[in-house]
Amino acid sequence: MTVPTYAEMIEPLLRVLHERGPLRASEARLAVADRMGLTEQQRSELLPSGAHARYAHRVGWAQDSTKRHGLTTSESWGTWQLTKAGRELLEKHPQGLPAEEVQRIATQKRNLSIAEILSGEPEGPHPIPPISSESPEERLEAALQEIRATVARELLERILAAPPEYFEGLVLELLHALGYGTSRSDLQRVGKSGDAGIDGVIALDRLGLEKVYVQAKRWQSNVGRPELQAFFGALAGQRARKGVFITTGGYTREALEFVATVQDSIVVVDGARLTELMIDYAVGVGHRVVKLPHVDTDFFEPA
Repeated sequence: MTVPTYAEMIEPLLRVLHERGPLRASEARLAVADRMGLTEQQRSELLPSGAHARYAHRVGWAQDSTKRHGLTTSESWGTWQLTKAGRELLEKHPQGLPAEEVQRIATQKRNLSIAEILSGEPEGPHPIPPISSESPEERLEAALQEIRATVARELLERILAAPPEYFEGLVLELLHALGYGTSRSDLQRVGKSGDAGIDGVIALDRLGLEKVYVQAKRWQSNVGRPELQAFFGALAGQRARKGVFITTGGYTREALEFVATVQDSIVVVDGARLTELMIDYAVGVGHRVVKLPHVDTDFFEPA
């Protein structure tokens, strides 16, 4: 069962504040959840960022919408209450707010242009946009996830189109970005004929006393158990204790079962995890900083 939209939470929020008077934001969120009969599953669902419960986030946006339209206020810190306009609206519609009224409240008020501010007159009629089921922040997070997915696909396409030796160097560069090796000079590319399944070596300390051995497979198909067993054998031949197997594809169930038995020796990374790490650690990926404004409540706290 999906979490109700923030538009659907507008009337329950107004009714709760009308019945119970001013409430702290946390109390109001719980009261709305109780009034709407949200299940434990709905209450525990988190935003993609994992920072907040989705329902609580949407109640917050419902309050923001009602506040913009003068129906609620938060005169004291963290406390929500109904305004005179809010009470009058509920008294006018005791059986429930009409759908068009909810849409009007859920729609953010349009920012006036400079010309409209100076003249005091609107430039013309503006259609009311449809209500989204998600809050602006949720839409932003969804857009970010879509962008990440697009970048991940393009990264895999470029990796698969590049020469095999380029992928081996990329893998070493990524592992260095993750903190393996004290400097780039500690990264050694080995991949060549007769390399016994080892494509690279990373020294974890200046003296090279502890090393991580790397196998990089630029495959579209899944890596099977035989490949991982061969890599494990190559590690044993080098008297190595740590190995990282990275592929642009995936792993078969049998391969993952084998890794589980030697998990202290081998870590596996598939194509999805590879691109995720490249994006997070800016390897072959640029980042653009977007400034998202929010009110600094500490600034407004009384001294």
